[in-house]
Amino acid sequence: MKTNNIPLAERLRPAALEDYIGQEHLVGENGIIRRMIESGRVNSFILWGPPGVGKTTLAQIVAKATGVEFFTLSAVTSGVKDVREVLDKAEKASQSIFSKGRPILFIDEIHRFNKAQQDSLLGAVERGTVTLIGATTENPSFEVIRPLLSRAQVYTLKSLDVHGMEQLLQRAIEKDEILHSREIEIKEKTALFRFSGGDARKLLNILDLIEQSVPAGEKIVIDDTSVTNALQENPAAYDRNGEMHYDIISAFIKSIRGSDPQAAVYWLARMVAGGEDPKFIARRLVILAAEDIGLANPNALLLANATFDALAKIGWPEGRIILSECAIYLANSPKSNTAYMAIDSALQEVNRSGNLPVPLHLRNAPTKLMKDLGYHEGYKYAHDYAGNYVTQQYLPDGLEGREFWKAGNNSQEAGMAARQAEWKKNGQ
Repeated sequence: MKTNNIPLAERLRPAALEDYIGQEHLVGENGIIRRMIESGRVNSFILWGPPGVGKTTLAQIVAKATGVEFFTLSAVTSGVKDVREVLDKAEKASQSIFSKGRPILFIDEIHRFNKAQQDSLLGAVERGTVTLIGATTENPSFEVIRPLLSRAQVYTLKSLDVHGMEQLLQRAIEKDEILHSREIEIKEKTALFRFSGGDARKLLNILDLIEQSVPAGEKIVIDDTSVTNALQENPAAYDRNGEMHYDIISAFIKSIRGSDPQAAVYWLARMVAGGEDPKFIARRLVILAAEDIGLANPNALLLANATFDALAKIGWPEGRIILSECAIYLANSPKSNTAYMAIDSALQEVNRSGNLPVPLHLRNAPTKLMKDLGYHEGYKYAHDYAGNYVTQQYLPDGLEGREFWKAGNNSQEAGMAARQAEWKKNGQ
């Protein structure tokens, strides 16, 4: 194939870590993936991040650097039969005398695999037949089955920042055979970087379009006008895979958190009109109901979860009405983040103090030895006392009296705090 028929993004695809731009937290000097490559021991992992940040490229670099066989599947086009065929090939490759280690199986868009397809991977990953590297733009916690998640570490990739896009732009102009042969003047980068939205592939595709639109022998001028003309896009258009996707969902969530139902419905409409995945919106509503409304209105979480379930039953386009009802209800609900703050505070304590022992009286004593050691001794059964409450130590030694949850300024939590105070006052 002629070089000029190959897209710029493919021509510039890095083959080694030295040419890879971004994700310093993973491939930098102390990055976990760099350490895996250097040690030659690669464990299964899932790369989670927006489009165009180098998930596929990183998987290919890992395989090339370690010298192992590399198999790839696309979750969009592959079924269980395809998975089994590839696993059979991988098992044969791993048993070959020429094998340099466990083959790598790369699955693009792994979040699109259904439960049966993901289940079919478990045995091979667990036995070490393959090292699984998955790539996903969706939160693996929602889209990947728990048994598979327990066998594969999740690493988050980030959109390229301005520095990364600057590096990519310079590399394209200096290293690409076609661009290097052209006279190029860069006057402005604002539109180029804005339309790219941290997506390396999109940036290179824009450069490709501009280069192809300028006749050979003429100077290529990159400025905001040339970028906009090449794309022929409305700058306000919704891009469900780019920067606008993240900006609008952020505005949507912040509008609900700020109790503005008018703005919430507007941003919802922008996402609906732009073709956003309704499950993505519903998931964010469930999270918001717990994080930002929480104990001030516990029904909010019930409604948000019902919205998620109803979408699966109703589908589109009527599902937009269900999302609208939920967004308006959440925006009009009293707000509290005390549950969110409480668990973060408790996690900080766990990280600080480690695995403190469970007090003996709170432990079960199913065996004689445990009873002899004092397990369960002195435990007070709350239902045996007036008001079903009794004073005793529930936290580990050294944390007695520590408060992680503090009641918020709303009627629901004020009632909870009042009950706590009454119980402690009258407790035995």
